[in-house]
Amino acid sequence: MKPKVMQKAVFDASIQDKLAQNPLVRKIGAVIGRVGEFKKQARKYYFEVVLSAHQCPSCGGRLRMTGQSQCTCSSCGNILDPTIVFQKSSCCGAKLLRKTFHYACSKCHNSVPSRFLFDERVFDKSYFREMMRESRSRAKAKREEIRRLLAGSRSGYLPLMEEPDLEAIPGLIQDLNAFVQQESLEIGEFAFDSGCTFHMDDYRQRILSSLSWNGIAFSEIAPIIDDCRQDKVWRFITLVFMDHERELELRQYGDDLLIQRIYNEANA
Repeated sequence: MKPKVMQKAVFDASIQDKLAQNPLVRKIGAVIGRVGEFKKQARKYYFEVVLSAHQCPSCGGRLRMTGQSQCTCSSCGNILDPTIVFQKSSCCGAKLLRKTFHYACSKCHNSVPSRFLFDERVFDKSYFREMMRESRSRAKAKREEIRRLLAGSRSGYLPLMEEPDLEAIPGLIQDLNAFVQQESLEIGEFAFDSGCTFHMDDYRQRILSSLSWNGIAFSEIAPIIDDCRQDKVWRFITLVFMDHERELELRQYGDDLLIQRIYNEANA
């Protein structure tokens, strides 16, 4: 044990010994018990005095406090809220309404302190129980809806037994050319330049540096290479991967794409 830690432990033990020898500290438990008992008796006496001016509205029997904002008839067992039944608002002389954490005038809706509360707070258990039930029901319905949407969005099984043929789908080549804003090309005109290397990280950095809090269109991102068509293809491939990694979100925006950055703790 380090010297400073040992000195502190010895000092704490010395303080505890002195406190244990202090008569007030030794009797503090009894004092707290007496105060609690006094409070209990004072609360009981307070409610006896307050309820002595009222009778059970059903049989005229004697009322006794049996819970928070709740009293019970000793004769017929009728249970009621004495604040709502017996107390009127001082502002309008109207009946009171029980809110979530307070009572309010039924006319002007101002808060009114209850005479039938000692040191408690109003807490509507049934209200919170109903709210929790509705919250759980909404969460369950949302989960079921998400499962239904995900199940409906799954594509069917696609066995690739042969090389895909772009011409097998009418208009596919024209649509792809229109997307990259190039003239229609024949299949034989497609060529691959092996001398041009695709670096996805370069496109990722260019895309991230172009984004801000507001979205940006696909066509507004400046190209990296001189070949505009090839640049658009590689830019789109990079965006697809970034959307899959939840770095950004892609949305159709007319004939263009709207790119919106996703801000979360991981990307922050």
